[in-house]
Amino acid sequence: MTIEIRTYESHDEIQVVQLWTDCGLVVPWNNSKRDIQRKIAVQPELFLVGCFADQVIATVMAGYDGHRGWINYLAVHPNHQHNGLGGRMMDEAEIRLRAAGCPKINLQVRSTNTNTIEFYKKIGFKVDDVVSLGKRLEPDE
Repeated sequence: MTIEIRTYESHDEIQVVQLWTDCGLVVPWNNSKRDIQRKIAVQPELFLVGCFADQVIATVMAGYDGHRGWINYLAVHPNHQHNGLGGRMMDEAEIRLRAAGCPKINLQVRSTNTNTIEFYKKIGFKVDDVVSLGKRLEPDE
């Protein structure tokens, strides 16, 4: 199966939101469409989609703040999981982050999501001994 990994384009929005829904990434406290709009306003070249036959079947949203890189919304459609596509999406995100000068990538995974934690460990990530804190600056309802 030939997958094209490319930068997100505005016509991808409906498919991307559906993919995130299918993968269980859509939660009430994050508005997916707003997240997309925010991302395309800042480093849109780090928002990637993986396409097969003009269908978006994978995404990854990366960012670099000058100190650390971050990964969000890594998703692979359930029908295409466990075939290396998640790793390929992460490889492309890493290539782009390295090109930007990024020295380290961080990401957050819910501690109960053990399968995803194991995936990241297999591709070289380690659990950092940190506490993740967050503060909502504006509601996403």
